[in-house]
Amino acid sequence: MRRKHRRLQSEADLDITPFMNLMIVLVPVLLLNMVFAHTSVLELNFPTGESLSAEQAEELQIQVVIYEDRLVVADNQGGVIKNIPQREGEYDFALLKDVMKEIKSRVPDKKDVIIMPSRQTSYQSLVSVMDTVRSYEAVVAGSVVEAELFPEISLGDAPALASGSAEVSS
Repeated sequence: MRRKHRRLQSEADLDITPFMNLMIVLVPVLLLNMVFAHTSVLELNFPTGESLSAEQAEELQIQVVIYEDRLVVADNQGGVIKNIPQREGEYDFALLKDVMKEIKSRVPDKKDVIIMPSRQTSYQSLVSVMDTVRSYEAVVAGSVVEAELFPEISLGDAPALASGSAEVSS
């Protein structure tokens, strides 16, 4: 009688070490990328159908009007503060920031501003104006911080130009 010799077949163990190494690298990378996908929300005040009370009408209102060819910074008491023409086809946001800093130094308790874009204003221009009037970068004790200008933004419609006039009606 012949004996059959069977070889013992053992199943190979599954080696998951390379997979674990991949996970150790991949998970932190994915978590870091999630932080950069953060979006911010800006609260805006839209005009209501109600008329202004006498007290609100007397209160200083700072307005930034966005026309096709310029930015106009004005208030409801003294009229136009600064007319900022476009430079090389682009709005001059640096000059707008300087004007807003000067206004903030004169009225430090004021926190609201009205932005009035014209119908031709692009979305990017509107957002850039909002970012410019909200805050600016300042160096405090050797570190860069966001200094507050006018964080409470209201939107309205730009007044129509009266035959090329630079005046803004309040």
